[in-house]
Amino acid sequence: MNRIVMIVAGALIAFMLASSMLFIVDQRRFAVVYALGEIKEVITEPGLKFKLPPPLQNVVMLDRRVQTLDSPESRPIFTAEKKSLVIDWLVKWRIAEPRQFIRNSGVNMRNVENRLSPVVQAAFNEEVTKRTVLAVLATERDKVMSDVRKRLEDEAKQFGIEIIDVRIKRVDFSANITDSVYRRMESERKRVANELRSTGAADGEKIRADADRQRQVIVAEAYREAQKIKGEGDAKASALYAESFGRDPQFAQFYRSLEAYRASWNKKSDVMVVDPANDFFKAMRGSGGAAAPAPARGGK
Repeated sequence: MNRIVMIVAGALIAFMLASSMLFIVDQRRFAVVYALGEIKEVITEPGLKFKLPPPLQNVVMLDRRVQTLDSPESRPIFTAEKKSLVIDWLVKWRIAEPRQFIRNSGVNMRNVENRLSPVVQAAFNEEVTKRTVLAVLATERDKVMSDVRKRLEDEAKQFGIEIIDVRIKRVDFSANITDSVYRRMESERKRVANELRSTGAADGEKIRADADRQRQVIVAEAYREAQKIKGEGDAKASALYAESFGRDPQFAQFYRSLEAYRASWNKKSDVMVVDPANDFFKAMRGSGGAAAPAPARGGK
């Protein structure tokens, strides 16, 4: 029984010792072997590896994949025109020299990012201050990123890393500049709108004046044509009247008397005080009628 226990215990000790001496290196990581606090070996090939048991040797894994460093905060940068811009950027990097990386920043990725961020920001400051706003926004945007990357490549060697890419994510004016730009744009739009309104009002007045002139011309021509037609009608009527009255003078005199009566009494309330023997009432009395013995006071 004691022998079985000893065998099991020995097997467990052997297993624990073997597990502490064997380790697997993933293809996505570097394996750094420490011997008594010093870097003994950097393993880059994946697979099952061997080392001495702790505390003689220890293993630390480092990520060899591409990392992304984003701008931690947006700081204004002045251009050559003294305009304040806010630039958001990102940097793609990865570990190139694990020994140098550990000596400089240890095994924590955050350490190198904290030290690299001010370097990237300084590089952008130097490149942006040499250019105008238009160059940074459009014409030389790619060149700014390329020049910043060249500056970082030399700086990155002391960190033991490799710069893969540098990109500008966003370029914007600072808050105070943005407000003034928006106000200027608003005033410009209002000026254009006022000009368009003034032009439209002037065109409207011109169109209305032209329409009024055309209306007056049309009305005048229509009135002239109406008067012409009316004159021709009156002339024909006068000719017909003259011809008719020439055939029967008595009827003509009677017709004129009726027209005079019609013109004298247009309304039912009209009153005329005249002598009944007056020739004005001759048509009413008839051709042979005599005057009334007493004068009339009124009649309709």
